[in-house]
Amino acid sequence: MLRTLRATFPAPDQITLNPHCVTQRITMLQTVFLTMLTLALVKSQVTEETITYTQCTDGYEWDPVRQQCKDIDECDIVPDACKGGMKCVNHYGGYLCLPKTAQIIVNNEQPQQETPAAEASSGAATGTIAARSMATSGVIPGGGFIASATAVAGPEVQTGRNNFVIRRNPADPQRIPSNPSHRIQCAAGYEQSEHNVCQDIDECTSGTHNCRLDQVCINLRGSFTCHCLPGYQKRGEQCVDIDECSVPPYCHQGCVNTPGSFYCQCNPGFQLAANNYTCVDINECDASNQCAQQCYNILGSFICQCNQGYELSSDRLNCEDIDECRTSSYLCQYQCVNEPGKFSCMCPQGYQVVRSRTCQDINECETTNECREDEMCWNYHGGFRCYPQNPCQDPYVLTSENRCVCPVSNTMCRDVPQSIVYKYMNIRSDRSVPSDIFQIQATTIYANTINTFRIKSGNENGEFYLRQTSPVSAMLVLVKSLTGPREHIVDLEMLTVSSIGTFRTSSVLRLTIIVGPFSF
Repeated sequence: MLRTLRATFPAPDQITLNPHCVTQRITMLQTVFLTMLTLALVKSQVTEETITYTQCTDGYEWDPVRQQCKDIDECDIVPDACKGGMKCVNHYGGYLCLPKTAQIIVNNEQPQQETPAAEASSGAATGTIAARSMATSGVIPGGGFIASATAVAGPEVQTGRNNFVIRRNPADPQRIPSNPSHRIQCAAGYEQSEHNVCQDIDECTSGTHNCRLDQVCINLRGSFTCHCLPGYQKRGEQCVDIDECSVPPYCHQGCVNTPGSFYCQCNPGFQLAANNYTCVDINECDASNQCAQQCYNILGSFICQCNQGYELSSDRLNCEDIDECRTSSYLCQYQCVNEPGKFSCMCPQGYQVVRSRTCQDINECETTNECREDEMCWNYHGGFRCYPQNPCQDPYVLTSENRCVCPVSNTMCRDVPQSIVYKYMNIRSDRSVPSDIFQIQATTIYANTINTFRIKSGNENGEFYLRQTSPVSAMLVLVKSLTGPREHIVDLEMLTVSSIGTFRTSSVLRLTIIVGPFSF
C-alpha cells in the first residue's frame, strides 16, 4: 500500500513534449495497473474468515463501526505536510503534494480546484493536472476512468512524471474534453456515467449483492462485502452469535447472552445503574418498606427490627408482642398484666402500686375512715378494722386508753385478772418463722416479787411461744407460719407472786393479731 505520494513538477519552462515517449509510458502503466486491479478484484471476493483483523497497513486505521480499515487523512493530522508552496491532497494510504494550480479529478467528483482563465492564458506556464493513481488511459480503481491520451489530450497533452496528464488547451483550459458518443470500457463493479467516466456501482442499493438475510451489505469501490449483524461473527458462510458473556468481566454481577446481543442482570437486592452493567444497592427501606416497625438497609438486602416489647415473627418482617408476664414471675409483686409492647403491674384491693412494680398498703384509717365515733380504726396490711374505743366488759372499768381494771371492792374481781390491757398488731401472711413478733413487760415493779409469763389462751394450735427475756419481760415468738386473712386473739398473762407468800396477782395483755391476705 502506498504510504506517501509526492508529485514534483518541473518549472513550466523545463517541460518538453515527446508524443512517442508519452505513448510508450501510457501503454506500460496501463498493463501494470490492469494487473493490480485484477488482483484487487480477486482478493475482494475471497470468503471472509471468521477471525476479525484489527491491524491495518500504513496509511490506514481500523474503523470499529464498519469493521474495516479506513484511510488516514494525513493532510489533516500532519502539520505542514507539503513544502515549497505545494498543496496537500489526501490519497488512499498516503497523500500528494501538488501545485496549487493543479486540477484534481477523483471518482467523478467536481474538480477540487480549477485553474482560473487568466492563469490558463499563460500557456505552458499554467496547466491543468489530472491526478491519478494509475495510467491516464485505463481503469482507475475507485476513481473512475479517463479516456486514452489521444482521445483526451490530443497534440496538446504530454505525460509528466508520476503519470499525471498535463493538458494545455488555450481555447478552454477549465474543462476536460469529452466525447458523449465515445464508449469507454469500465472494470467490473464500475459503470460509465453521463460524464463519460467510470463510477462505482452500489451493489447494496441496487440489490445485485449476494449477502445472506442475516448479513449486512457494505458497498466498496468496485465491489461490496458482506458483514454479519452486530453481535454476530462469521464462521464459514454462517453468522453465529457472539457470546459476550464468555468475555468477562463486562457485567458487574450477572450476564445473560441473547441472539446478537446480551444484557446484564443483578443479584436480588441490586438494580442496574444507568450504564446498564453496574449494579447498585436497592434501598428497600425507601423503595418498598416491608418491615412492620423498623427497617435497616444493608448491602444487597435489609433487616427488620422491632420496638421494645416486640419481637420478630417467623417471617422476619412482622413484629409480635412479647408477653413479659410469661417470661418471669418476679416482674410484679402481685399481678402482671401484659399490654401491646409493654406490661403493667396491678395490686390487690387495699394496696397501691409504687415504683411501677411494688405494692404498698393503703392506710384507709387516714384516707377513708369508715368507723363510727365510738370505734377505733385499725389499719392492717390490705385493709382496716373498727374496734370499740371502750373494750372493757363488766366488772372491768376503763381507766386509761385500752386498759381495763377490775375494782378490788367488787367481789366479782377476786378470781379474775386484776387488769386487762388491749393491744393490736398486724403481720403479713406467710411470715418466715421463727420470728419475734411482740414483747410484754411489767409496768409496775414490786419489791420481793417474782414475775412469770405464760400464754393463757389463743394458742390452741401451737402457733406461738412465749419466751421470758428478763424478770419483768417476755417475748412472743411466732413458730408456725400464719396465712391470712385471719384474726388471732392471744391472752398473755403475767403472774406476780410475793417471795414471802403474802399475796398473788395477775394481769393480762389481750393481743389481737391481724394476719393480712398477702405476703406484702
